[in-house]
Order: sequence, then structure tokens, then C-alpha cells
Amino acid sequence: MEMDTVHVGDKKVDLDSVLDQFGLFKRYHLERIGLISLALFANAVYSMNYVFATEAVSYSCKDDLENISLCKRYNSSYKCSEWVYENPDSFFAYFDLACQEWKRTLVGTVHSFGCMFGLLLVGPMSDRFGRKPIAVITGVLGAVFGTLRSFSLWYWFYVALEFIEGAIGDNVSPMFVMTLELVSTKKKLLAFFTVIIGFVLGGATLPLIAWATPNWRWFLRAIYLPGFLFLGYKYFLDESPRWLLTKGRKDEAVTILKNAAKKNKLAIDTDSLQNLTCEVTEKVPFTELLKQTFMSKKLRNRFIVCLIWWTTSTFVNYGLMINSVSLQGNKYVNFMLAALIDLPGSLIITYILTNCRRKYPLMLSFFTGAALCIAQPFLPTHLPWLSIMVYMAGKLMCTFYFYITYIYTAELFPTYTRNSMHSLCSSIGRIGSIVAPQTPLLEMYWPGLPSFVFGLAAFIAGLTTLLVPDIVDDALPDTVHQAELLGESKSVGLTLKN
Repeated sequence: MEMDTVHVGDKKVDLDSVLDQFGLFKRYHLERIGLISLALFANAVYSMNYVFATEAVSYSCKDDLENISLCKRYNSSYKCSEWVYENPDSFFAYFDLACQEWKRTLVGTVHSFGCMFGLLLVGPMSDRFGRKPIAVITGVLGAVFGTLRSFSLWYWFYVALEFIEGAIGDNVSPMFVMTLELVSTKKKLLAFFTVIIGFVLGGATLPLIAWATPNWRWFLRAIYLPGFLFLGYKYFLDESPRWLLTKGRKDEAVTILKNAAKKNKLAIDTDSLQNLTCEVTEKVPFTELLKQTFMSKKLRNRFIVCLIWWTTSTFVNYGLMINSVSLQGNKYVNFMLAALIDLPGSLIITYILTNCRRKYPLMLSFFTGAALCIAQPFLPTHLPWLSIMVYMAGKLMCTFYFYITYIYTAELFPTYTRNSMHSLCSSIGRIGSIVAPQTPLLEMYWPGLPSFVFGLAAFIAGLTTLLVPDIVDDALPDTVHQAELLGESKSVGLTLKN
């Protein structure tokens, strides 16, 4: 079979011009996308496991036949000698959480708090030591701490492991950045959509596993034991060539590109690979690189806007997912539908972003989502189908703006701090997912208040989008100066387009 030959001349060669020659659906990229998709699959299962692992079950006091105002009396002078639970094999029953609902919801909050703390470590470590080693280490640690949690005999030990797993057992951040850096600018949207399928399938598979394994210990083992396969990523996953180039490790980057070309039966001129150029930052201390980023007023403003996007996206997304099991009908089916809606949502928004810029689709999805959430409490109560339809439409809009937020954030910052800034926004933005498990408590004031708050948050996030530049064709910036020029006329002297 003949090999396609690519000649790019003897001049300085930008990495994008080389990556653009690789077909996204040829062997090399298909293998990498498959590996990254599995990581996102695991993340979807891990991040929402508490919805089923710690779900509430009905209970009663053995010696209380009337069962009137049970918890009010229990929390005052009344003490029950023995609680009887509908499902004795549940987490709720094992740790005897009757009349202590806050202990159940605390698990989800602690997991999100761990993720928030961990991203402050994982992002900078990924930028400093590489995407690959951090992805492998965090992937394996997630399996270790998740499995250990299934053997827990004490509630607070379980909570502590939940925090640690969230902090250093999640490899989605370096995997996501690697996805963007694995392909050229023209293909990054399609690559992102392809790997996000793994996340959607993970969310849809979670309720199936929960249905098949009602015992919470075996449920945790079923989802975490396969995570030890991340050890194999050490041998099958390559480092990001873009990251290697920014660190001055051109020889390693060239070797990876040559091997990729060989797998795809693509011949690339060796001299052109040696002419690959990228601004090197290895001699600048990492703290100085972050300082350079925050010294830019434009990048500081973008950072604040991205924080609002992330907080809103996590708050509404997790809030809608958590509350989906309370809708009328089968809780496993409802959760699955809420997860699967992300697939057509991701497909639609990928098509939109391929043909449109970033800003206006993001604003429209925020505002439409806000309207749907605010309208939810005022729908006729005798039409449950309408309520579910509007609920899923709101989740669809959340998919839109969460998807765009992921992409947009990474595009607004330079390569050598991209993962750090993305992780920082994602980390602090976890405030939304930390608060989300507690939103059902708002119902004591007004049943529609949680949905109203979701809508208000989305509306505010939509307004802040006016403060960032609109981009579409710009290549990923490598420096602060290039990042500042995003969205401006290409006639200013620096060409960022392929």
C-alpha cells in the first residue's frame, strides 16, 4: 500500500500544520481517542456514584407503630431502640443514618470538595511533569481509594476516602487537555465530541450497575476495580507533542509524530519535523509563568468570567442530575435519560460550534436554560409529562453551555499554563457541585426554589459572557501575548490561524 507523503518545506513549521495532516479517524488517533474516552467514562461513573451508593431508603422505628413526627421526636428527647430499614444492605442502613439526612448528602459535597482541592494540584503537576504521567497516576489512585472505600467499617473513614479519591484520583483534567493538544485547531471540536461520548456512556451505565448491584459495597467494587487498567496507559498512551515542544523536548515530540505517521501510513518529511517551532518556557519558573498570566488584565478578566461559567455549569448540571431520581417514574431510567441527553446535546453543539463562533451560542444556551428552569415550578401539576420534558430540555441547555465552557476556557489561555488555568477554573468552579447536593433543602421554603435558583445562576452567567472575546479559527495560543490578541484582527502582525 502506498503511503501519502507530506512536504511542508524547509521553513519554520508550526505544529498545527503537521497535526492537520493526520486523519482523526485513522489508527493512531482512534487508539488515543479510545483511551481518553475510557478515562472520561470512568470519571462520569466515579463523580456521580454517591447518588446511588448513598441513596436514602425508607425506614421506621421497630417499637413505634404510629411513626408520627418520628425524626422530630428522635432529635429531641425520644430515642429509638432499633431502626428498621427497607433495604438492610444499603449504605444508609449499614451506617444507621435514620433521621440524619445531612450525613447522606454530605458524601456528595465532600467528593466535590475533594475534586476542587485536587484540581489545584493536578493541573499544575500536569503542566510541569506532563499530561501522561499525571493521567496514569491519578487514574490508578482513583481505583485504589474507591475500592478501599467499599471495605469501610466507619462512616467518617468512608467520607475521608471520598475526599482523597476526589482530590488525587481523577485524571479527566490532563486527559481533556491532551485531547485538545493531540489534534490541530481545525479538528479539536470533533475530537472533543468523540471523547465526550465516553462520558455520556459512563453516566448512562452508572444506573445500570446500581440496578444490578443493590449492595453498596459490591456496587463500589464493580465500578472501581476496572480502574486498575489505567496502569496500562503507561505503555499505550503517548505524551502530548505540544507540551513536549513548549518544554524544549523537540526530539521526543518528533519521535512521537514519526511513530504516529508510521501507524497511519503517512510519510512526513523528516527535515520539516526538525523545523518544528514553538516558544520554549522550560527556563522560566512555573510560578513566574502563572504570574505572567495574571499580570495581564485581559487574562484576569477572562479568568473571573470562566469561574462564573464553571460554577454555574457544575451547579446546574449536578443539581439536575441529583434531582432526576426524584422525578415521577423509575429512578434508574430517569437518571439514564438525564445522562443520555448529553449525547444529542454534544452532537448538536459540536455542529453549531463548527459553523459558528463561541460567544453567542454560549449566551443563548445560558439564557434559554435559565428560562426553562425558572418556568419549571409554574407548570401544571397534572401534566407530569410536560414537567419531565421541560426538565430534560433544561438539562439539554446545560449540556450546551457546559460543553462550550470546557472548550472555551482552554482556548482562552496560553499553552504553558493552559492546564493550570483550566484546572483552576474547574477547581474553584466546583463550588457549584459542592452546593448542588444541598439544594433539596430549599424546598422547605418553596418547592420551586431550587429550579428558580438554577435559572437565576444561568442568567447571570449568560450576561458575563459579554466580557470575553469571540473566537473560532484562532490557533491555541502559546504565550500570554498571543492569548491577549485572541479575537482581534489578524492584521495586527501575529497570525494565529492555521
